[in-house]
Amino acid sequence: MKVWVQFLLCVLFSASIWLVLNLSLDYVAIVSVPVTARSNIEGRAALSQSEATVTAQVSASGYRHVVMARRHKRTGQVSFAASDFRHTEGDRYAISNTALYRYASQIFGEGVTVESFISEDPEFSFPEETFKKVPVRPVLALDYAPQYMALRPLQLQPDSVLVYGEPSRLENVSVVATKPLDLDGLRSSVHGKLRLETPLGVRLSHDECVYSLEVTRFVELRSEVRLETRNVPARVDLAVLPSTATVVFRCIFPTATDPARQAKFYIDYNDFAGSMSGRCVAHCEHLPSNVIDYSITPEVFDCLVKTAE
Repeated sequence: MKVWVQFLLCVLFSASIWLVLNLSLDYVAIVSVPVTARSNIEGRAALSQSEATVTAQVSASGYRHVVMARRHKRTGQVSFAASDFRHTEGDRYAISNTALYRYASQIFGEGVTVESFISEDPEFSFPEETFKKVPVRPVLALDYAPQYMALRPLQLQPDSVLVYGEPSRLENVSVVATKPLDLDGLRSSVHGKLRLETPLGVRLSHDECVYSLEVTRFVELRSEVRLETRNVPARVDLAVLPSTATVVFRCIFPTATDPARQAKFYIDYNDFAGSMSGRCVAHCEHLPSNVIDYSITPEVFDCLVKTAE
């Protein structure tokens, strides 16, 4: 009796080893998988209403084939880039088999190599949805190290998003805010991702945006400049009081030239003509590229006109 038991155990052990070895080998077979599509097509629902069956000849281990055979009847959800779709008709959008290769792991799972797709280009139905486009507003708390500042305002990509929802909900959405960004002691450029705050009852085309902020060291240069005039009609004398101003330039460090030698500050007669009080703000032209920004004192000038005889 013991001999038969030992014999059966040996057979079972050998069969197990044979099964493990064979399942670890790669096999080529035809596999069909039903899928629904998720995408970000402008003006369309995020999830397709219909499903499509993707059939391909794949190479995978025996283990993977067993797993796919068990789950292939379950509909999987695949996230496709909107740019990979082409509109066919009505609500229907198709994606080429060539583009499907990029989504092989989502469709069939990891460890599967698609040798060729057999089915035709799959099509999905994406119904229309009400939407509006609104800007993204960054919520910032930025602090710079001494003598450092932003070279230009914070850049967002995307800087606007599509908001989907019922018209009554969309009426109350005019801007989408980011999660707060709090940075201290900045002395170099930074970039990263910011989550977006989704208003209640709506869907956004993007869940996050990429931000970038260029930071540079600066030096301040102070100059006294004379105010000029532009667009003054013939036989009209436009007087500007005061005729000079103090300008503080913030320049990228280091800087070799005085920006006041190139920059010109002036009062535009057209501004004066449209002013009720005769007070005007100075404009600047020929500002050197190394100037980040400037401030001028005073900010407003009194203008008087006298017709020449």
